[in-house]
Amino acid sequence: MLTDHAVALWRLHSQHLAAPVDGAEDVVRSLLAVQAENPSQSAWAVATRTRDPRPADLAGLLASGTVLRTHVLRPTWHYVHADDAGWLIELTRTRVLPAVDQQLAPLAGRMHALADAVIETLAESPDRTRAELSVSLAHRGHELTGMQLMLLLAHLELAALICSGVPREAEHTYALFAERVPSPRRLEREEALAELALRYFASHGPATVRDLAYWATLTLTDARRGLAAAADRLESFDHDDRTYWHAPGEPPASASPRGHLLQVLDEMYRGYQDSRWVLDAGGLLSRARETAIGMALVDGQMIAGMKRVVAARTVTFEIRRLRPLEPDEVEAIEDAATRCSRYLGLDPRLVWAGSSD
Repeated sequence: MLTDHAVALWRLHSQHLAAPVDGAEDVVRSLLAVQAENPSQSAWAVATRTRDPRPADLAGLLASGTVLRTHVLRPTWHYVHADDAGWLIELTRTRVLPAVDQQLAPLAGRMHALADAVIETLAESPDRTRAELSVSLAHRGHELTGMQLMLLLAHLELAALICSGVPREAEHTYALFAERVPSPRRLEREEALAELALRYFASHGPATVRDLAYWATLTLTDARRGLAAAADRLESFDHDDRTYWHAPGEPPASASPRGHLLQVLDEMYRGYQDSRWVLDAGGLLSRARETAIGMALVDGQMIAGMKRVVAARTVTFEIRRLRPLEPDEVEAIEDAATRCSRYLGLDPRLVWAGSSD
């Protein structure tokens, strides 16, 4: 019988944390969409799933438009491959747009004019930052800044009118979707639901249909329709009164590397809701979130909260132990800190706090 721990360990492999792939493009294509709210932390979330983590890998894909950082699945940022951006946005936006547009209600009478102004600006001069778009809108007679501008741009992204442009000194820019993705892949709705389900369970499994519905902001009915169409290419088992779906294969017996330092927004956390707790067999996650913005995992289990602080030439990992740790667990976390600091090109420093006996 599988345990929560075994399910979490399996997910390390499905998500390439314990089975790294060649590069960032493989990560994004495999996971279908990767939470990308915090650019620095999410870039590491992609890199740590590769055999040779390098900042230039994902950066080059974002510059070329092979990978986009845009709003899809939920009203938040994700990395998505350009091949998947069109059909994925079209499938999921009907339930995401209302959450954005509700906050744009004060601009309802100006939306068409504002959208035209943004599109005209980007047609004339692509790869504009949000601040530059604000200035351009002001020149065209539209004063718009802060949250309203951010929501307007999210609306246009979800409409597949704009998306990420070429980053400028790591700053996010915008460009026209049609120019970045000139030939978007299109799928009929039933075909899209099936592909979404197949690729989600292959890359995030074992997971439940409710996990899929949450992750993709689908109704449970649509999630079940997608699963039904893909079920013959998946396998399942029952655990804790739930049915878990996954790509064909047996559960892994171990993980390598064992330790991981991840933000709470990482797919290992945000990729689930119904069965998120399997990474927290010790019941420690709620305490960690009170004191940290990240997770220290060993073998897929939450053992400490984590905060990453960069200053000068050093990256400090503040590790708040939630229980006494075994020597091999400490070693696994130290190894994870070394990998991340090497990727950042900084000297690592670990600060331990919390339970130590």
